[in-house]
Amino acid sequence: MTGREGPIGPEPDLLSSLRHRVAAARGLVILTGAGVSAESGVPTFRDTDGVWSRFRPEDLATPEAFRSDPARVWEWYDLRRRAIATCEPNAGHRAIAKALLRRENVTLVTQNVDGLHGRAMMELGGSPAHPRILELHGTLFRVRCSGCQQEVPHVEPVDVSRLLPHCGECGGLFRPAVVWFGEMLPEQTLDTAFRRASEAEICIVAGTSAVVHPAASVPLATLRAGGRLIEVNPEPTPLSSHAEWTLRGPSAVLLPALLGEEAAGA
Repeated sequence: MTGREGPIGPEPDLLSSLRHRVAAARGLVILTGAGVSAESGVPTFRDTDGVWSRFRPEDLATPEAFRSDPARVWEWYDLRRRAIATCEPNAGHRAIAKALLRRENVTLVTQNVDGLHGRAMMELGGSPAHPRILELHGTLFRVRCSGCQQEVPHVEPVDVSRLLPHCGECGGLFRPAVVWFGEMLPEQTLDTAFRRASEAEICIVAGTSAVVHPAASVPLATLRAGGRLIEVNPEPTPLSSHAEWTLRGPSAVLLPALLGEEAAGA
């Protein structure tokens, strides 16, 4: 299927039509990737400048690295957490949060671990642990015990020169509650994402390069079930040829327009 493209600030008639389609959809799934948070200033951990230059994610985001040098792994994750803490949810995050609070048939599936979707929910009086926010890759602001596997919120800075965080139940060492290289995504979360996508009439894909699987396959579940795909991304992706509509522009502008908050360019 060939997507119908719109430039930055798509034509008002197209946006109006899509906004009505989205509002009338019997089920809506929104998949977000790093591009959505980049518009809030969240740095990518692959940046080669500044503090990131000392770290290679492939060397640190693994169970083996944590077993070998947990302090160094925690140092890297704490730097990321501190950087993200200075960022704020943007209009795209807020539009999604409003849709989740307003409509029971909306599900958010995110590849991001920065917690900005949850913070947008909190700004609107909702819960950051909303049951229809599915964090496929986990979050930097929770920890998991290496022993008993319990997860708890953890937002405090970690001083790696002192004692690393440990579980109050079993004494095991806490690790960031994110999916590392070589690990499987949480089965229940992934199954729920694919089920919701297969039930959705429309799937909006925003800010993802669509090269990381299985997350990139979630929209295909919507298509296989007869639903339609709207892509919001500045550049083409492997999903572009599957999209009924492709909108080229910033998600912080286009998501509010699609979800009924405001028109692009307003």
